[in-house]
Amino acid sequence: MLVNGKWTEDWQPVQAKDEKGGFIRQTSSFRNWVTPDGSAGPTGEGGFEAGAGRYHLYVAYICPWASRTLIGRKLKGLDDVISVSVVEPLLSREGWRFGDYPGATEDHVNGTTYLHEIYTRACVDFTGRATVPVLWDKQRKTIVNNESADILRMLNGGFGDLAKNPIDLYPAEKRIEIDAFNDRIYSALNNGVYRAGFATTQLAYEEAFADVFACLDWVEPQLEDRSFLFADHPTESDIRLFVTLVRFDVAYHGLFKCNLRRLSDYASLRAFCRRMLDWPGIAETVNLDHIKRGYYSIESLNPTKIVPAGPELAEVF
Repeated sequence: MLVNGKWTEDWQPVQAKDEKGGFIRQTSSFRNWVTPDGSAGPTGEGGFEAGAGRYHLYVAYICPWASRTLIGRKLKGLDDVISVSVVEPLLSREGWRFGDYPGATEDHVNGTTYLHEIYTRACVDFTGRATVPVLWDKQRKTIVNNESADILRMLNGGFGDLAKNPIDLYPAEKRIEIDAFNDRIYSALNNGVYRAGFATTQLAYEEAFADVFACLDWVEPQLEDRSFLFADHPTESDIRLFVTLVRFDVAYHGLFKCNLRRLSDYASLRAFCRRMLDWPGIAETVNLDHIKRGYYSIESLNPTKIVPAGPELAEVF
């Protein structure tokens, strides 16, 4: 991580632990919002007015949090408005790195080698981890926001008429249900797989493991008789669910020891993933090679860094 703007040691996945040895995720540091007129959003300061070509996303295909924003950008038709850089899937000694691995890119905006350099350009004495996604303002040359939930929501409404697609990812009449669903699956499933994979005690692992499968068992029947959770199109809840499910059999089932059942054992969830992948633009945001190679490059979980040949993805989806 960075301490007072200096890289301190080799990248490590476990950020902090609770008294049971459970994984604690870092809180996002930059919480400003892009709005149609530049007024302040729910958090942070104002001055970030929507504009074509002004903003840039830094993402990793391996990361489910970053994938939320890639999907939001696609669904809203903001491809020509917000540019993107993709880091390599293999985690380096200095964390996320730009490069020429297939599917990755150089940093065409700031010319950096490592993502942590973006953080110190925004704040010279930054202390914390350099995470994706990052929404960057080319005009003010700073980070707008690095919280995926915020970025997804501002992609839905913050760019106004610049969004080509009118799809509403957060419909007003469903917001209470969407917020409740998001809250429930975040700890139990989205972060639950990480709590299981990065647990440092048996107790912490078993608690997270139980949460993951209780959540999957809870969601499965909700998708038996409907295509999406709260509308006739994907909403942000569908996106949050999908980004974890699409990685489940490929990485979380094996490497993260979430092996009670596979996604392919849940008929409704499997069919849901297929519908999401068939929705225009979403499949373009999924790179299973990056996902597999990225997760299996985490040395603390896989010292040999051997990437498994399976699963057969046709059987998963």
